[in-house]
Amino acid sequence: MNRPASDVAEWLRAQDRMEMLRFITCGSVDDGKSTLIGRLLYDSRQIFDDQLASLEADSRKVGTQGDAIDFALLVDGLSAEREQGITIDVAYRYFASSRRRFIVADTPGHEQYTRNMVTGASTADLAVLVVDARKGVLTQTRRHSFLAHLLGIRRLVLAVTKMDLVDYDQAAFDAICADYRLFADSIGIADWVAIPVSGLNGDNVMAPSQATPWYGGPSLLDHLDTVALGAADDAAKPLRLPVQWVSRPDQNFRGFAGQIASGRIGPGTEVRILPSGRRSRIERVVTLDGDLDEAVAGQSVTVTLADAVDCSRGDVIAAAENPPEAADQFEVTIVWMGEDDLLPGRGYWLKLGTQTVTATVQQPKYEINVNSLEHLAAPTLALNAIGVAEVATDRDIVFESYSVPASNPNRALGGFILIDKLTNATVAAGMIHFALRRALNIHRQHLDVDRDTHARIKGQKPAVLWFTGLSGAGKSTIANLVEKKLVALGKHTFLLDGDNLRHGLNRDLGFTDADRIENIRRVGEVARLMADAGLIVLTAFISPFRAEREMARKMIPEGEFIEIFVDTPLAEAERRDSKGLYAKARAGELANFTGIDSPYEPPEQPEVHIETARMSPEEAADAVIEALMPRLR
Repeated sequence: MNRPASDVAEWLRAQDRMEMLRFITCGSVDDGKSTLIGRLLYDSRQIFDDQLASLEADSRKVGTQGDAIDFALLVDGLSAEREQGITIDVAYRYFASSRRRFIVADTPGHEQYTRNMVTGASTADLAVLVVDARKGVLTQTRRHSFLAHLLGIRRLVLAVTKMDLVDYDQAAFDAICADYRLFADSIGIADWVAIPVSGLNGDNVMAPSQATPWYGGPSLLDHLDTVALGAADDAAKPLRLPVQWVSRPDQNFRGFAGQIASGRIGPGTEVRILPSGRRSRIERVVTLDGDLDEAVAGQSVTVTLADAVDCSRGDVIAAAENPPEAADQFEVTIVWMGEDDLLPGRGYWLKLGTQTVTATVQQPKYEINVNSLEHLAAPTLALNAIGVAEVATDRDIVFESYSVPASNPNRALGGFILIDKLTNATVAAGMIHFALRRALNIHRQHLDVDRDTHARIKGQKPAVLWFTGLSGAGKSTIANLVEKKLVALGKHTFLLDGDNLRHGLNRDLGFTDADRIENIRRVGEVARLMADAGLIVLTAFISPFRAEREMARKMIPEGEFIEIFVDTPLAEAERRDSKGLYAKARAGELANFTGIDSPYEPPEQPEVHIETARMSPEEAADAVIEALMPRLR
């Protein structure tokens, strides 16, 4: 019998009013995470008939339970997962009880896929940490506990699975709880509940089991239904509304859209726009269903302001009397998720809420051993490493400490990700501890004699000519000729040569990737200062990485950075080898040599491309001058 439309509408409204709990399952590999979630979905009647038929067929074909249903197949959807019987990717599933709606993220247990676990945990309210009753607390159990706590999950369930395989032995359960308690206490996990379960048989999943008469606590679903959520805590915090989009449907409306991260907002609310600090007042709170008298944390709204203040994507609308901070240098914890190691000094995109800036990470202060919690010296961070480091951004960002308050971490303005600029891959997740004092105490000094004045006195336009190419390509030779020609034309110049700077300013740097990055950063800063003085600056450096050349370009005003690729085949550069460096590198006497055991990334779209196999140094210098002159007029 079909339900009346009114009944369906009421049921949908009831579903909307129900609380939503997001949680993850995590733990070591093959501890039964997918089976437990599959059983939860099956017993809560969240599977359609066609899904059930497919599950039964797949269980017979690739399952691990003989003729019985293999519940893990409900969430292990990738063919590689089914073939190996493991979870690789994060599997999200939706289900509901009579009290709450749930989104569960089943995360992988292999250390190789720890970054996928971090992805699932980043939005979760609770973690179900699954432990095999036969194996007890393992390294990955501790790792996932540490990460869950680090990422702001304050409520955990220790689900001791496969109790049927230890004959529901209470002593085995108690020993695991005692072992985990020692670790939880050491890292500050206070709110956790242990439940003995069998995903295969359903013991203590939906209801208390007769097989564990010695256990008097809740079933897993009972606990998920009743555990306290942090939504009310977010609403009680000061207002924070990161602006995601400026809405201009017509000339009469200008609204600022975003999701309220914390606090409440309504017409008349006094606000401050950050990082500018301008004050205003909320005029309207607009939604598709009409204006609201009040909106709270978690709601997505569009607000209008009483004043025509500058406000754009990335800004934060905050409580006027209790705004967050803005700074450009921080101490942070980083979870490294990239296949390639962290390169200290390299520029990455840092995304914090709706803000995106360029950030550089310094050499880590230390790496954290998740087993012993020992602080280890670390020149860099490799895949799955967790470390503490300092980060600098190219401009102020609005932030709050991730762990304040400790009971309800601030993810919206305290947690960030790092993105590789070349590949657009997310390489790290991070949590801000605090702004460095020097970031708050150092301010730019206004100078009355500016770069335009310096340039006007010299009668020229400043520029940075950035010569790049392999060792032996002829960069210094051509740059020297170009400078002589510019001086003959009456131009004011200065040549920064790689070897010369390594005798002074950069004498403390070697030739590792990290040192090369720092070498180019310093050169870029010096070139910028000289260009500010009105000079035409020539730099002759291998500068092997595109990311660092792009970093140097960003330091210089648009149109003033001219990249000159001195393109010489490796064989020709080796033949010239006046310093004997290639021969030493080939013999293994010189490590990290560009073109031999360290890569060179040629420019993709240089302003000037010089092929030295087809022209002499004099001809190359003339080609540079010819390309340069229109820019200097």
